[in-house]
Amino acid sequence: MAEFKEISPNAPALAHVTNWFENRFPTAFDAYRVHMSEYYAPKNFNFWYIFGSLSLLVLVIQIVTGIFLVMHYKPDAALAFGSVEYIMRDVPWGWLIRYMHSTGASAFFIVVYLHMFRGLLYGSYRKPRELVWVFGCAIFLCLMAEAFMGYLLPWGQMSYWGAQVIVNLFAAVPFVGPDLALLIRGDYVVGDATLNRFFSFHVIAVPLVLLGLVVAHLLALHDVGSNNPDGVEIKGPNAPRDAAGHPLDGIPFHPYYTVHDIFGVSVFLLVFSAVIFFAPEMGGYFLEYNNFIPADSLKTPLHIAPVWYFTPFYSMLRAITSEMMYALIACVVAGAAYGVLKAKLPTILKPVIAGAAVVVVLMMLSIDAKFWGVVVMGGAVIILFFLPWLDKCEVKSMRYRPDWHKYLYAIFVVVFVVLAYLGVQPPSKLGERVSQVCTLFYFGFFFLMPWWSRVGKTKPVPARVNFVAH
Repeated sequence: MAEFKEISPNAPALAHVTNWFENRFPTAFDAYRVHMSEYYAPKNFNFWYIFGSLSLLVLVIQIVTGIFLVMHYKPDAALAFGSVEYIMRDVPWGWLIRYMHSTGASAFFIVVYLHMFRGLLYGSYRKPRELVWVFGCAIFLCLMAEAFMGYLLPWGQMSYWGAQVIVNLFAAVPFVGPDLALLIRGDYVVGDATLNRFFSFHVIAVPLVLLGLVVAHLLALHDVGSNNPDGVEIKGPNAPRDAAGHPLDGIPFHPYYTVHDIFGVSVFLLVFSAVIFFAPEMGGYFLEYNNFIPADSLKTPLHIAPVWYFTPFYSMLRAITSEMMYALIACVVAGAAYGVLKAKLPTILKPVIAGAAVVVVLMMLSIDAKFWGVVVMGGAVIILFFLPWLDKCEVKSMRYRPDWHKYLYAIFVVVFVVLAYLGVQPPSKLGERVSQVCTLFYFGFFFLMPWWSRVGKTKPVPARVNFVAH
């Protein structure tokens, strides 16, 4: 048992209270010191580094508003839509809680996308932060599952038919598809059993996993230290330190970056409140107009599309047609041929690789394109997990990479936005072609990264971080 710390009898009353708690709960105070007051972060953080704390803020908003919504929501196919209307019209401040939750869902994806993009810009996924990135990608995947299941709960037209389309995609999986779709639905059609399953996962199971991943993400980050815009390790073995062993290029997270984050939170809450009070539907992107109509299994909407934050991946799903399969087959053949010609492999292995490529091609031709669309949609997320091992550039930060890397990343962002836009539009021949080109670029960006990330001359990385006081 640790000895109690004593303080002066003349100390202020607050100091006595703090000392009383610290003597009886030292672990909490140790955690505060390790992760806040004595956690040294690089002193050159910029605007891009507020989105991590904003993600945590929106998570808290979603949990708190979700608790209040669950108090009045009925997970019953006959009552769900009516209970949401009851929350909006009769529960005191219910409309505000519901709009905070619905707007928070979109805000969550906005800040997470920007947080991930910052990781791309400054190489925050590179050694020694691979596990931090993997946990972050797992959070993103978990967040997508949480949002999809929550989208069904209002039981409006778009909720019902969107779930019908997405769940039916699992039926395209060879051999086990129909049984898998039946297991997810809990019935032969999306109905009361589906609603109850999604409700239980949305409210209990997925949030528990999400919270665990967030804690793991933060602990892993604080164990290895934060990255910075220069990609310079401030806590490395050769990093300069003061007499107390603290990095000279770092400052305590509290109070310096807590103030920094409070400013970002204030600006975010101003924008967040403006959306809630003046444009909660955001022109039909945050809340679709069809979702204000009760679910009707006999009346299909003219155009079924997921919420905007799923649309880039939905566009990739729709891009995989029978014609697109030939382009994918050509990519497989070209990749196998390149591997056989360039790789330093024993002669006996080259026919094996060629044979494997033939088997893959035959599989792609024999299985319905719908299934490969599901594979591409899932692969677009899964491939992010492997980014730390795909990037072979000598430097981490975009600041010191060849200039053309910046243009390539800019094109990648444009492609992602175009895919998101096409996902909310009705299908068309032109849109199909554009989405196919964008899908090929998206995957080419990652699959070819081990090659193109090595190309070009990098700029010299400074020994210490660049910082200008302001």
